[in-house]
Amino acid sequence: MLIEKISNKQAVVGVIGLGYVGLPMAVTVARKGFRVLGVDISDYAVEHVNAGENYIGDVDDAELKDLVMKGMLKAYLDYSCLEEADIILIAVPTPLDRYQQPDSGYVRAAVNSLAEVVTKDTLVILESTTYPGTTREIVAPALTAKGLTLGKDIFVAFSPERVDPGNKDYKTVNTPKVVGGMTMRCNEISEAFYNAILEAPVHLVSSPSVAEMEKIYENTFRNINIALANEMTILCERMGLDVWEVIDAARTKPYGFMAFYPGPGIGGHCIPLDPFYLTWKAREYGYHTRLIELAGEINNHMPEFVITKLGKLLNNRGIALSRARILLLGAAYKKDISDMRESPLQDIIILLENLQTEFDYNDPYISCFHNEKNGKKYHSVPLDEIEKYEAVLILTDHSKYNYQDIVQRSQLILDTRNACRGLTSSNLVRL
Repeated sequence: MLIEKISNKQAVVGVIGLGYVGLPMAVTVARKGFRVLGVDISDYAVEHVNAGENYIGDVDDAELKDLVMKGMLKAYLDYSCLEEADIILIAVPTPLDRYQQPDSGYVRAAVNSLAEVVTKDTLVILESTTYPGTTREIVAPALTAKGLTLGKDIFVAFSPERVDPGNKDYKTVNTPKVVGGMTMRCNEISEAFYNAILEAPVHLVSSPSVAEMEKIYENTFRNINIALANEMTILCERMGLDVWEVIDAARTKPYGFMAFYPGPGIGGHCIPLDPFYLTWKAREYGYHTRLIELAGEINNHMPEFVITKLGKLLNNRGIALSRARILLLGAAYKKDISDMRESPLQDIIILLENLQTEFDYNDPYISCFHNEKNGKKYHSVPLDEIEKYEAVLILTDHSKYNYQDIVQRSQLILDTRNACRGLTSSNLVRL
């Protein structure tokens, strides 16, 4: 009956968590003709969704408003609305705690609340990135504790989100989906659901743990390769070589090489955090993930490397970093978005403040923000007086910046993103 409901679009879909993952998914599902019930603990999120007011970059403002006005999407603070849901997606945060260990608190809270209202013949899919074993150890037991039989009364699966904020080519709707169900029947129903809402292939794996490991492998792959690019940068600096030229040359090989690029640090919710889920879980099996942890150390060192290099460049001009005024260009962790999660800027600010260096920042997408590292609030400044700063530090290569104008007006530029590619100036230095 559940597959039949999916086929004729009578299935009601619940989405727990209306953030960077949940809201785009809710809109994608509603766009395909399914009524969606969103649940979030944030008054802000619920109020804005129900007013048709978007707060996520990858969601179209007009589309969200239209779906809300048509009654295809509604948000709630209370889980009781999910009693009528046939399919429920869980997309809640999975952060690390102060000891770099996974914090499953949001997942546990969501599943425990859901267990109070979930009904027979419901499909529950966890989409939050997490360590292998979470679906089997946390989600399934909570949902079957009240007498529902797994694979018969209640269907449980894991399907990792693959949201890439700011990606213009791949959105939720056209990104291939990996699904691992607790049983074959769970896989079958999950596949039917995703085929009904996505314009991309669905790849089934044998268990939720395989799907959970697959997602961490994706992000660990990027983390390690970025670390390699960053370590090459550090070495090229000492050898007097241009790492960007080295990478461009390597890219000419048509096989066996994939270009990754250095930067002032890594940001976002996934790449800096996900590999540590695996290092934590590996200890349970008596294994130490040395390569993954070393990659994390290298990437975490990059803000310090950048500030050290900036200091040397200023010293060559007879200016102490502690007495300089620095303009930081870009606060978001990647270009052309407003996402500040784990942004390298936050660590750069701490380092500059420890040196008592005066600085301002500019970001066309972020007018102000609270630094998660020190709790302080900062405001973006206009680019009217670039000339007054002893140095400009490019941290995010936003397309809105006029780099030729910035180069012409700056006393000194340290470009950590190769944003000024093709421009030449005695005042321009690349990472």
